[in-house]
Amino acid sequence: MLADLGDMPVANDYVDPVGAPPVDAIVGLKVVVCSECRLAQTIDHKDAADLFRDDYAYFSSTSQEWLEHARLYVDKMADRFGLEPGARHIEIASNDGYLLQYSMARGLAAVGVEPCRSVADVAIAKGIETHVAFFGREYALEMVERSGKADLITANNVFAHVPDVNDFASGIYELLNPDAVATVEVQHLLRLMERLQFDTIYHEHFSYYSLFAAMRVFATAGLRVFDIEELTTHGGSLRYLVCRADAAHRTAPAVQALLDEELAYGIDRDETYAQWATRVRALRDEFRQMLKGLKGKGKSIAAYGAPAKGTTLLNYCGIGPDIIDFTVDRSVSKQGRMIPGVRIPIRSPSAFDDTDPDYVVILPWNLKDEIVSDKSLWDAHPNTKFISAIPWPAIFVS
Repeated sequence: MLADLGDMPVANDYVDPVGAPPVDAIVGLKVVVCSECRLAQTIDHKDAADLFRDDYAYFSSTSQEWLEHARLYVDKMADRFGLEPGARHIEIASNDGYLLQYSMARGLAAVGVEPCRSVADVAIAKGIETHVAFFGREYALEMVERSGKADLITANNVFAHVPDVNDFASGIYELLNPDAVATVEVQHLLRLMERLQFDTIYHEHFSYYSLFAAMRVFATAGLRVFDIEELTTHGGSLRYLVCRADAAHRTAPAVQALLDEELAYGIDRDETYAQWATRVRALRDEFRQMLKGLKGKGKSIAAYGAPAKGTTLLNYCGIGPDIIDFTVDRSVSKQGRMIPGVRIPIRSPSAFDDTDPDYVVILPWNLKDEIVSDKSLWDAHPNTKFISAIPWPAIFVS
């Protein structure tokens, strides 16, 4: 077992104060690892249709850093694979059009597939063709019948959210032109474990991928990982460059090099996962003691962000509004609501105009540098210190 985080609320089920039930619904959150393929998957999870509803509250365009990541990606892929205007670019889980807007700017024929109406409507309003649907082999065949195959498929941060990974990979196979490329970005299990990023475990993430496991999933669908890129996003991600098994793309040496690194770490050994779970429990105890100690000294503590990882962190560590007074988030859809489970109120960043917290816990630690360098937020609070729990609880200044 990789982790047993106990009973948890669904990470993005933000709570409206008016009419909220006394206690939020909770579901067991455990991650087990297959002894053969080493794919890590949650058990006791909820149905995808319950998790990714029409009122889904995550909008990719709220982060300028993520928008720049998307822009650079489109330029890099179009240049590397010689995509000319009119080439068909399909993004799976296209969210609010954060990435396909750059494809359209290059003249590519951009099409999105997004299961959540709330974010799909934003993309449609931008003029991006977006289909509201869950992606899999059957829907891929419908798309091929309707409009043909793809020259580039993008799947950013969706592979972990798919309950049937074989169906998803088979859909990519069916949708690809013979020598076309799909890129799949997903958090790297090796980096998650090295950096103790347990807070990125939540119900919406059904699977956690090492290269070791991902190669087997793709191969089962007739696909081949021919190159990889290591990314800093989400604390350490991989971009798998995938083609049909018989396509002309040569397999890069980076694939075997990273596979060797994973095996050296012990990604194929049971004891590696047991030892990691022990370290997570120690981190939890240290973080809880730090915050309770500061609060006991009369210090005021707020937080920044209301990401899914914040729900896992705060609930697992037992940190509620008795310790963290409130958090702020730029997403208007989250403001005025509460983090599920612990029910810490979520406010606009303007809430800092009226308060001067001694400490601010940065919940989206993957955006830490972007957040703490925002002078519009912190110039009026020169004495505020920051706290991050990952990879180990620490206090720092901007």
